[in-house]
Amino acid sequence: MKEYSLGSSKEQVLGFFPEKVIKKIQLGDKLLGGVRIGKRIFVFAASCPHRGAALTQGTINGLGEIICPLHEYRFDLATGALRAGSCGDLEVYPARIEDSGLKITLP
Repeated sequence: MKEYSLGSSKEQVLGFFPEKVIKKIQLGDKLLGGVRIGKRIFVFAASCPHRGAALTQGTINGLGEIICPLHEYRFDLATGALRAGSCGDLEVYPARIEDSGLKITLP
């Protein structure tokens, strides 16, 4: 497991992630997506497990799901569980906001 840090303060992280705006995050050779809902940041694989569409171009619904722009498959942001569609679950990664910034843990 490897932990990455983004930003240097809680305020900076919250400013970098406007509410429900999906951002790209590059950590080493891994491209991820990130989105803030309230005071939580969700980090997930940037590509849909179904056909590889860019989830960073998807949308967030009121149920805390990301919707793939290609076939409208829906994934729970907290668990990665597939909610609508026919493919595997989405990879999600633990992320937490601390006073010193955002901490993301990758396997």
